[in-house]
Amino acid sequence: MYSKELLKGTLGVIILKLLEENGKMYGYEICQKVKGISDGKILIKDGSLYPILHKLLSDGMVTTEEVTIGKRVRKYYTLTPKGKGEQKMAVRELADFMGTLHKIIFTDTKTTPAV
Repeated sequence: MYSKELLKGTLGVIILKLLEENGKMYGYEICQKVKGISDGKILIKDGSLYPILHKLLSDGMVTTEEVTIGKRVRKYYTLTPKGKGEQKMAVRELADFMGTLHKIIFTDTKTTPAV
């Protein structure tokens, strides 16, 4: 399992990407999907998930729809057009950042000239 510090800056991008791929999803479903895709290495807790979902909602990136299933009310999240645009930019930025990290971590900095 990865540390929460590593996940902190990427969780929003992960959620946006999942919503883009899957349409509408509810909180527990998002957690389980991430756990499955990551082979259990990324475990999202409610205390991390819902503040990000609420921020995405207040920023106009997602909308919600409440569906009653039996006696339970399930809140589904869906990307807005604004959220779809942000998702594309966020994924590109994260991919670029990961490439930059890869250069820093896996390059022999002793032999690399300073700019």
